[in-house]
Amino acid sequence: MGMDRKKALINIDYTNDFVAADGALTCGVPGQEIEEEIVRITKEFIDNQDYVVFAIDVHQAGDTLHPETKLFPPHNIEGTPGRKLYGALEEVFEANRADKNVYGMDKTRYSAFAGTDLELQLRARGITELHLVGVCTDICVLHTAVDAYNKGFELVIYQDAVASFDPEGHAWALRHFKGSLGASVR
Repeated sequence: MGMDRKKALINIDYTNDFVAADGALTCGVPGQEIEEEIVRITKEFIDNQDYVVFAIDVHQAGDTLHPETKLFPPHNIEGTPGRKLYGALEEVFEANRADKNVYGMDKTRYSAFAGTDLELQLRARGITELHLVGVCTDICVLHTAVDAYNKGFELVIYQDAVASFDPEGHAWALRHFKGSLGASVR
């Protein structure tokens, strides 16, 4: 009698600004190359009626108080095309956003847990295992994974569905997920 762990997919920041060739803060080709795999995994979770979270970075134009203002050019500004999901993932989201198991949420920090109700949503559903896809491997995916680990969630990372503009950072993060966070890297 194996007890199935309840799982959720956290789809992180796969937006035009972070992925498209002309994105404001793009990870470029590595991000574009994972589109098919991200879409496949997302559809699989939706079809299985698992909980699917689209955690999408949002910023306000001219916000001088946000710490990222000093680090990066403006990106994922509310109401701009740059904030839409990249490629076929946008269609998947739009087609399923009314589904009770699909949650589109704003985040304003690297981690999808920082200043959001993500943990409450997951706990309410008895979810114990988080599957992560998206960008950037060594920034928002990493920070979300670290928070998830510290909150006691089991982790699965899809190495063909995460990407970064920094190949060394990407490789380091994959090692860190496995070696320091005990994640299953598939």
